[in-house]
Amino acid sequence: MSDVSLISRFDALLSDLDGVVYAGPHAIPGAVESLKRLSGLGVGLGYVTNNASRSPAEVAAHLRELGAPAEDDQVVSSSQAAAELLASRLAPGSRILITGSAALAREIELVGLTPVHSQDEEPVAVVQGFNPGIGWKDLAEAAYVVSAGAFWVATNTDMSIPQARGIAPGNGTLVAAVTAATGKTPLVAGKPEAPLFHSAAKRLGAERPLVVGDRLDTDILGGNNAGFATVAVLTGVDTRETILAARAAERPDYLIGSLEDLYRPYPEVAHDDGTYVCGEATARVANGAVGVIGSRDNLDSWRAACGAWWAATPDAASAKAPNLAWLDH
Repeated sequence: MSDVSLISRFDALLSDLDGVVYAGPHAIPGAVESLKRLSGLGVGLGYVTNNASRSPAEVAAHLRELGAPAEDDQVVSSSQAAAELLASRLAPGSRILITGSAALAREIELVGLTPVHSQDEEPVAVVQGFNPGIGWKDLAEAAYVVSAGAFWVATNTDMSIPQARGIAPGNGTLVAAVTAATGKTPLVAGKPEAPLFHSAAKRLGAERPLVVGDRLDTDILGGNNAGFATVAVLTGVDTRETILAARAAERPDYLIGSLEDLYRPYPEVAHDDGTYVCGEATARVANGAVGVIGSRDNLDSWRAACGAWWAATPDAASAKAPNLAWLDH
């Protein structure tokens, strides 16, 4: 085990929000305190979010209300990425149908494009981002414009979003409705694409950032796509089981229970002749199953299991859960 904390290996933390810092309106226990400790270590902090329902300034204000350190420019959002993508493809002043929030419309205005809300206003493109107030009429308007051949950008395609009461449908489900109606698919501006992460690292001047997220399909895949180190945290969507089963492109470099674990030494996963060891846990693959000696409740057991299973399936193109055999000490 390295005797230095995990976070001390990096010069910045690029953090997701939903499922990492908060769930719904409330902070996740220990998250705010963990984020506050970064500045004392000289570690930069950026927030990388796919939530396009609020402006970066509104997100930063919410974070400050929760007690977390957040300046407006520390928040990099998928709505900003979508606006920049549209501005790079279209003439200044082009009309864009907004299927989303007022915050998304503001980002469109900031890059010199014109937000509109109806097919009658002859938009040349559609931008679709999460807004809890979206209804059938909004999705129908988007479908009419997309069907007519307009350029279509989605801020993100998260299929779910963690809320205080549980897991709720995300922007991906709303995008899927328009796809089902039109047979077309949008360009995606936010996670898991790399530019959002590169933009955040550039703002911080970071050369060795660590991306932390609760979702494999957006946070971890996006951080991996950007070429950055990634850590999955178990306070949101993905679980020990889904992380173990992850396809190769979505596998994190590290696995932690909460942000507080950033300040603990991270146990190395060593291997010898097919046996993977982490702390006091060991794992080995045989006949397509993973045998684990260790406690099911100890993350070291899962880290060892991931080491063994991922080594046995290095090119997995889809998620596949192994059979697990638990052999307690």
